[in-house]
Amino acid sequence: MISALMIPLMAFVVWRRVRGSFGRQPIRRQRMIFRIVVFCVVAGLLGLSGLHNVRLLEGLAGGVLAGAALGTVGLRLTHFERDAQGNDLYIPNAWIGGLVTALLIGRLAWRLLVVMPQLQGLAMAHAAPPMGNSPLTLAIFGLMIGYYVCYFAGLLVHHRRFERGQLAG
Repeated sequence: MISALMIPLMAFVVWRRVRGSFGRQPIRRQRMIFRIVVFCVVAGLLGLSGLHNVRLLEGLAGGVLAGAALGTVGLRLTHFERDAQGNDLYIPNAWIGGLVTALLIGRLAWRLLVVMPQLQGLAMAHAAPPMGNSPLTLAIFGLMIGYYVCYFAGLLVHHRRFERGQLAG
């Protein structure tokens, strides 16, 4: 029953994420700020859960640093423009957003394939490792978190500069 609910929900989330990686996107300040806050809270919670195992924390920290570097590259490859109504738009680099999404989906699918046989027997369910109990999984989560926090923060900074330039001009 849980799978019947979770699979369509996950498909919807992935579809929205992939859709946001292609084409013109309006800058929505409140949504971006909300996403930055949510990603930071998730990173904090994952960091707290990784305190019992230093390798998990190292994976998360390494992923966040790599994601921030990737976010900086993605920001440099992003094109900015204005539409006919005067709205500030950005066109993200589809390759970087697609790569981050594909890595996350691939890793979660792999972990699900590894854990699922262990969950088949009720007696084995207690011995199954949790989904995030892997340094590589947390590194990929960290990559996604670092990328989007850096990317959205950079978009907000650009938007602020763009607005100031328009007021001054």
